[in-house]
Amino acid sequence: MSDIKQKEPWFSAKNLKLLTEPIDAKNPITVLVLGICSALAVTVKLKPALVMAISVTVVTAFSNLIISMMRNSIPNRIRIIVQLVIIAALVILVDEILKAYVYDVSKQLSVFVGLIITNCIIMGRLEAFALGNKPWPSFLDGIGNGVGYGLILVVVAFFRELLGSGTIWGYRIIPESIYVKSGGFYENNGMMILPPMALILVGVIIWIQRSRNKSLIEE
Repeated sequence: MSDIKQKEPWFSAKNLKLLTEPIDAKNPITVLVLGICSALAVTVKLKPALVMAISVTVVTAFSNLIISMMRNSIPNRIRIIVQLVIIAALVILVDEILKAYVYDVSKQLSVFVGLIITNCIIMGRLEAFALGNKPWPSFLDGIGNGVGYGLILVVVAFFRELLGSGTIWGYRIIPESIYVKSGGFYENNGMMILPPMALILVGVIIWIQRSRNKSLIEE
């Protein structure tokens, strides 16, 4: 009779839930209301929003992984300092990669890449999950929350760029021929490129999500 525990599959139902729940039922922006600042600041265009989403996902996933691996050796009284050091190191690495390979987007994102260090989603996942769970589930949790965060950024940026500039990813979608200056009837909605409209769009997404998932209203 063997007393060796059977290993849990890497992508068991429990682990897959860590990836899927933050996309909808536990979305960090629309349910937990975290990371709102960057949702307002970097969603005027789709490209920087997507790059920010990928950057946050990478930092969240790997900071979760590293903290989980170190969780039993981090003194409780300095855990916040250790977390900040690891997040800062990952953010600096991401920032340097962006400057090397997508410099134009890096300039558009400006200080907001550096502000990933203070993103409450990352600190929240380290405190609530990585410090109490094994590395692999922690890594999946980081990816799930990063993707859930990034999905909202991409959706908001899609509508802000399309209706505010008439483009998607910098390519003209709304034909020039229908604009007033070309004798047509259409004008871009200038409100879309202002921060308040990002907040309104996030509010609309929250309303739609809670309308189809009544359990979120009770929470």
